Amino acid sequence: MENEILEEIYLEYEENLDKAINHLKTEFNNVRAGRANPHILDKILVDYYGTPTSIMHMANVSVQEGRMLVISPWDASMVRAICKEIMASDIGINPTDDGKVIRLTFPQLTEDRRRELVKSTKKLAEDAKVTCRNARRDAIEELKKLKNNGLSEDQVAGEENNIQKKLDKYVAEIDSLMAAKEKDIMQV
Repeated sequence: MENEILEEIYLEYEENLDKAINHLKTEFNNVRAGRANPHILDKILVDYYGTPTSIMHMANVSVQEGRMLVISPWDASMVRAICKEIMASDIGINPTDDGKVIRLTFPQLTEDRRRELVKSTKKLAEDAKVTCRNARRDAIEELKKLKNNGLSEDQVAGEENNIQKKLDKYVAEIDSLMAAKEKDIMQV
């Protein structure tokens, strides 16, 4: 019985840690590093005949020359609606269109803007670490409840140690992702 409960605690803990890492990766994909990245459009939904639809599901999106996204809607009548939603979003790029395709040109980043981006990505990484620490706290609280139900103090201490080791592994992964993103942003 105790083993099943411990396993359940670990599964929930690891699931929460994985969610934090996946969310961080998604957020990092949305950070512009001076190069065109189609994932910047992931959160933009366009009204496609009454249904909010991702741009990726209604158009071809390709990268040209490293700094330009070209969006070719399958339905040419959607060009204006896509442009309108891109302008309303917070990506900070104004689209240009010729009636058939939409172009998003990413400007070169200044040194100051690169530093700001690094600072904001560090905050995202720190938020992910806080989420992981909160998951650790919740898992340890569950363990302490088991101690009150008959689990020995030594077992609880050993399990807390295992939980901390897993957290350390995930924090190291967050640091690694942050270092890679910082390198990506600071490249000229």
